[in-house]
Amino acid sequence: MTNLTLYQFRTSPFCAKVRKILDFKGLDYRVVEVDYLDRKDLLAASGQLIVPALTLESGETIADSDRIATVLDDLYPVPTIFPLEWRGIHLALARYFDGELEDALFRAALPDEIAHYARLGRGHAAFYRLIRERKYGAGFCDVTVRAHDAAMARAHDLLAPLDATLADRAFLLGRIGYADFALYGQLGYLAIGGDLKIPAEMENLRAWYGRVDRIRATLDPET
Repeated sequence: MTNLTLYQFRTSPFCAKVRKILDFKGLDYRVVEVDYLDRKDLLAASGQLIVPALTLESGETIADSDRIATVLDDLYPVPTIFPLEWRGIHLALARYFDGELEDALFRAALPDEIAHYARLGRGHAAFYRLIRERKYGAGFCDVTVRAHDAAMARAHDLLAPLDATLADRAFLLGRIGYADFALYGQLGYLAIGGDLKIPAEMENLRAWYGRVDRIRATLDPET
């Protein structure tokens, strides 16, 4: 039995990526939901304030989802998330998903994420807005919420080619790998409110999301 601890925010797409990789590899792990306002346990464990952070069996705690993924595949290589012949393509796709696509989906999901932190309390909501507006500029949250339709249209345009690609395959490159987990994490933005908001007409993408979501340790050959 492994002894791993994942420090996370539930709404983080990068934490969702790491959770699904751990599930795919069949690893036992404990989840610590970090309080957005009180990160002392995360700081004590990792020496920094960013999630995801993963404490390994050795006691070392590492941060950054890309680094965590690489270390996990080195320590627990079966099943691999980096099929040898496609490793570079998986890494390139993951960087795109965690960059341009992340920006689009984050903006599309911002109303749901604001509502999530509001449910946690006024202090959490205020601090969330402060962090976002320190990064993107004053008034960012309100402006982005008002532009929600445009944000959803941009997300739709970026997701449509992926839906088309998945028409004739179970996973992005045929065999499951790191890019699938990165995309899964980002699409978690569209489930923050509870209902999955991948457009209904994107049946291939919705089916793919379901396949990845059901992964625990080994992939059901029937899926």
